[in-house]
Amino acid sequence: MGLWLIIFFVFFLLIGVPIAVTLGITCLAAAVVTGNIGSEVLVQKMFNVANTFELMAIPFFILAGNIMASGGVSKRLVDLAATLFGRFNGGLALVATLASTFFGAVSGSAPATTAAIGGVMLKPMAEKGYDKNFAGAVVAASGTIGLIIPPSLTMVLYGVSTNTSIGDLFMAGFIPGVIICIALMTVEYAISVKRGYRGDEKPTWGAALHAFINAFWALLMPVIILGGIYTGVFTPSESAAVSVVYGVIVGLFIYREITFRELPALILKSAKSTALLMYLMITAEVLGYVLVSEQIPQSIAGMILNISSNANVVILIMIVILLFVGTFMNNSAAMVLLAPIFYPIILGLNVNPVFFGIIMVISLAIGHNTPPVGLCLFIACDIGNIKLEGLVKQIVPLVLTMIAVVIVLSFLPGVITFLPEVLKAWNQ
Repeated sequence: MGLWLIIFFVFFLLIGVPIAVTLGITCLAAAVVTGNIGSEVLVQKMFNVANTFELMAIPFFILAGNIMASGGVSKRLVDLAATLFGRFNGGLALVATLASTFFGAVSGSAPATTAAIGGVMLKPMAEKGYDKNFAGAVVAASGTIGLIIPPSLTMVLYGVSTNTSIGDLFMAGFIPGVIICIALMTVEYAISVKRGYRGDEKPTWGAALHAFINAFWALLMPVIILGGIYTGVFTPSESAAVSVVYGVIVGLFIYREITFRELPALILKSAKSTALLMYLMITAEVLGYVLVSEQIPQSIAGMILNISSNANVVILIMIVILLFVGTFMNNSAAMVLLAPIFYPIILGLNVNPVFFGIIMVISLAIGHNTPPVGLCLFIACDIGNIKLEGLVKQIVPLVLTMIAVVIVLSFLPGVITFLPEVLKAWNQ
């Protein structure tokens, strides 16, 4: 049956069938051809997966991100970042990365972060004399932080797929997200110094205070979400609903950049994204069930462990696989497909599943910046009217920086698990 799964999967992808549909049809076709699994079992599995309370976080986080993106949040976060780093060499590049980190803590999505910050930053960077390919590369690379800094939709998918605490994943992603932000800003600064990209004048204390006050309500959202989860006020799924209510209040009554008339369109847009992601989650889970039934994950585990039984070596092998798969597959699809396969392996090696979840999230997030399926690349190209080949050349050092960070973090699990462990000890 494993051979039939591969044949059908490759065939449907080659003829252009969407990945979510491909996963479902592959399972059904292989089941019908081999007769090993009844089609009614697959339907029951799909229903059971969809009937999961934790998945309620997905539509709410998507809606909250869309509301905040349309409510003037991105511009205010850019203004705040500009008061902090705009005066340095390459100031606008540094501002774009820092603002992406701020916005990622609101949206939980790499494409949304790239679109929101790119829409604000690409034109000013071009007007200041920045190479437009470099500007697009900065925005695209920085956008991936939206998946790493909490809250993150990919972390929700990993948590549901492996039954790992989503709250712990959110807290664990904070330090790696900040590290990647600093690493990208360091490389951008070095490139900017070499190319002579100058900063702006140092802002006054009054301007800095004004920017902070304007951005305060946006910055408060992740504090409410993470604080509420770890104080036990609400669950991660409930926190997603809270973020929607908070986003509506901020957008309608505080920033006043969205109206009641715009809400139905935002809800419809979020519903479309949710439908695709949920269907993807369901079909990938069914494929995972079929793979487990046929002992395929165990075979893959045996192949990996035959190379080495050292946890560090195995994780490095998995990072290479994730980077490769992320180049050709949507990160959400890759997560729900590979997490159930890798999870038993890392448990057998006594690897912390929260630590490995963050490694998976970062590795797959990098795929947003590598063709042919680099969604952040295409968004940056579209917003900035940039040719893909020019942008790809400029993004190489930034992608290599992120790869270097994830490899270093793979040897430092304590850095990733520090915050969850501290907060657990504090709650006890």
